[in-house]
Amino acid sequence: MKVLIINGSPRAGGNTSIALDEMVKVFEAEGVETEVVQIGNKAVRGCIACNSCSEKGKCVFDDVVNELAPKFEAADGLVLASPVYYASANATLIACLDRLFYSTGFDKTMKVGASVVVARRGGLTATFDELNKYFTISGMPVASSQYWNGVHGREKGEAAEDLEGLQTMRTLARNMTFLMKSIALGKEKYGLPGKEEHQWTHFIR
Repeated sequence: MKVLIINGSPRAGGNTSIALDEMVKVFEAEGVETEVVQIGNKAVRGCIACNSCSEKGKCVFDDVVNELAPKFEAADGLVLASPVYYASANATLIACLDRLFYSTGFDKTMKVGASVVVARRGGLTATFDELNKYFTISGMPVASSQYWNGVHGREKGEAAEDLEGLQTMRTLARNMTFLMKSIALGKEKYGLPGKEEHQWTHFIR
């Protein structure tokens, strides 16, 4: 089992990292291989809808997005994590995810997704919903926990004081591990769900 973790925070070792570290400890104890990639401090531009990826098989902007693509394809699960900015995820993370999900043509069906959000006070659930949309448009089951996957903290290190939030992270990692292993067994016995040809329906014709 492999899990790719994308940390959208620009601050190394900050509160988002503290939340993710709780998950990594559980994954390692469960025998799940993890890789954490911090992208919040990188220069990542947004998608320009050039559609070159349909011809090249990768994004036209050769940056961390193209580095993440093969890691994502090889992973059984994907964790997206972000601090909250104006009730939204870090803009760098969103630019990365827009391009990563759009430019990769591999089948994401039944890869398990989980999102993690960190804030001083509010905006957690709005950001949580925003990140989960990448999974639900891609046939990816969403792992849940004992509460919405958020941890509170403002100054660096304060997240370590949110005991319920950290417990939520550990529970999330355990549930995600169980789901990934269960899906692997199901794929081995039954295969992936059948697919219909996509019926593209536009609102103006």
